[in-house]
Amino acid sequence: MRIGVLCSGGDAPGMNCCIRGVVRKAVSEGHEVIGIMHGYQGLLDEEFYINRDGKATMPIRSVSGLSSRGGTILYSSRCDAFMTDKGRKKAAKNLKKHKIDALITIGGNGTLRGALDFSKVWNGQIIGCPATIDNDLKGTDITIGFDTAVDTAVEALDKLRDTATSHERMFYVEVMGRESGYLALCAAIAAGAEIVCIPELIDSYEAIYKRLMVLKRRKKDSILAVVAEGDELGGAIDIQKGVRAIGPEPFPSRVVILGHIIRGGIPCYGDRLFGASMGVGAVEALLAGETGKMIGIVHGERVLTPFEDVICDRKEIKRNLLDLLETMSK
Repeated sequence: MRIGVLCSGGDAPGMNCCIRGVVRKAVSEGHEVIGIMHGYQGLLDEEFYINRDGKATMPIRSVSGLSSRGGTILYSSRCDAFMTDKGRKKAAKNLKKHKIDALITIGGNGTLRGALDFSKVWNGQIIGCPATIDNDLKGTDITIGFDTAVDTAVEALDKLRDTATSHERMFYVEVMGRESGYLALCAAIAAGAEIVCIPELIDSYEAIYKRLMVLKRRKKDSILAVVAEGDELGGAIDIQKGVRAIGPEPFPSRVVILGHIIRGGIPCYGDRLFGASMGVGAVEALLAGETGKMIGIVHGERVLTPFEDVICDRKEIKRNLLDLLETMSK
């Protein structure tokens, strides 16, 4: 079997570990792996990983030392052309041309949606691996890259706390998370933030202001407010302006936008282990004849979930995390 593997959408720490798992498992079972560069765009452009021998395959040694590298050696991109029927049919022709029997896609919601649409025009097998720092995919308790992204955010928040305390100041800290607050919530709890603004919690500028006044009366000397970029009140700058419009600031404030720094860095232990497990599991699923599904982990066990069920809606934040936030921020 010739197995194609690609990364699509936003990068996430641990993608390389997943690629490594795919290659090591497939090659050890006697199959070939074709690395597709730049995601779905590379599939349209017939752009493949070339090994040291000048061949378009990924031998076992091609993934040596990948566990400690962030990002993805296959590169990633977003591809508007693949969103069209014409583009997907071209991709199907290219896979047939290069005799690729199966495809493993590594990415988030957009990647899996693309895989679902592609499965309607291509008769090969497709298995998806969940890789997104947002941890917003149904069918898995965790996603590749999430743990490392939280660690990165917490490290930044811990450092900001030192400055906030030294100047008796408040920081509005914006992290990624367009439609999901998992990253912001977990980072806020771990760093001991006093306020968190996420899409899943309905809030108001007035409520935040009242909360700050309570903290002021308690003689707090520093405040951290963690904001998911997709919060309904806006980003960190918008929320700072909205709160300031209510009245005099209880604490002098500054805004820090962590942005894409959250995606980078050396994968932590969890993402290395999970990424490798998902890569190996994806190959095992293909060899078992599975297709049109995402591999994930639920309650410690590998599971396969149809693409339709994964992308139908965003994963809800667990109630116990919200309760923990309420308790720890009092």
